[in-house]
Amino acid sequence: MRRIAISVAASTMTLSLAGCGVLNATGDGASASPTKGDDVTIGLLLPEKANTRYDKFDYPIIKDKVEELTHKKGKVSYANADADAARQSEQMQQMISDKVDIILLDAVDAHAISGDVKKAKDAGIPVIAYDRLAEGPIDAYISFDNELVGEVQGRSLLEALGSNADTSDKVVMVNGSPTDPNAKQFKQGALSELNGKVTIADTFDTKDWKPENAEAEMTEAINKIGKSNIAGVYAANDGMAGGVIKALKAAGVTSLPPITGQDAELDAVQRVVAGEQYMSVYKSYPDEAEAAAQMAVTKVQGKDIQFDALTQDKVDSPTEKKIPSKLVQVSALTKSKIKDTVISDGIYTVGEICTAKYKAACAAIGLK
Repeated sequence: MRRIAISVAASTMTLSLAGCGVLNATGDGASASPTKGDDVTIGLLLPEKANTRYDKFDYPIIKDKVEELTHKKGKVSYANADADAARQSEQMQQMISDKVDIILLDAVDAHAISGDVKKAKDAGIPVIAYDRLAEGPIDAYISFDNELVGEVQGRSLLEALGSNADTSDKVVMVNGSPTDPNAKQFKQGALSELNGKVTIADTFDTKDWKPENAEAEMTEAINKIGKSNIAGVYAANDGMAGGVIKALKAAGVTSLPPITGQDAELDAVQRVVAGEQYMSVYKSYPDEAEAAAQMAVTKVQGKDIQFDALTQDKVDSPTEKKIPSKLVQVSALTKSKIKDTVISDGIYTVGEICTAKYKAACAAIGLK
């Protein structure tokens, strides 16, 4: 069951804003008396580099949007923890010492970072959980609908298996990191589709989302189940899907089973074109990143009405209830959906996808 309660009208929303130190205004952009002007510093803490989206999309999009919203007077102080929770704690403490105005936090370890979230709160620095729901007294949360991500992956895998799929079909689940609360929600969503329809023959929670860990897990599953007995693979993201494919190829599998993914990384889109990976989940990074920048700027400037309008969902974490949130929708990316997703949104060009290696496969699906 989802823990998400979506408010039905703006009039029903009540935000507990006491103590955050920056929200003294109640008007919109035209009538508010902001506590800060355009000269704001947004701290941005991103979790890892194995997934290329963070450096390639999230940071530059947030940076550009903050500059746009603040007439180029605001700035983003950026740090990436490279999957090291201790390093992220140090980075966050440095931002607290530097007295940034607000922090956008994409946690490496959602539980371990809670003490630093409280330190920021005590210092009067609001924290918005970005992409992953950090524990502690966060002020708001923005992410994609994570259970829907898993549902989309699970449904897509069943579609690939065909109408005759049943419990004789063995599926391997390569889930995300146990320290990432999103991974649990992806898995829950996928299981809501897969349970009772196929057999989960083996399942793994993959440390740090690392492709090499996924490759090792898939090798273990192949040895346990047999390479010819695996009907499909649920891989929680594209990096790990790549590791799964390496393991299958190393085992001599020439006709790959359907494999899921997430994030629409360029390598994964090319694998989808080539038929090596069945699908990815496309999440509009511009939508998420731009909304996060808007939330951060409006919150620190005290534009309450604008902030309320941006956070009309409600989400519970293990430590906080009814966190003001924004949940961005997602869609399946298969061969037939490439034009309508990553190309339409300007994430990649046809030329970037259809390099010499993939030109024939691109032509076969109408990408020219």
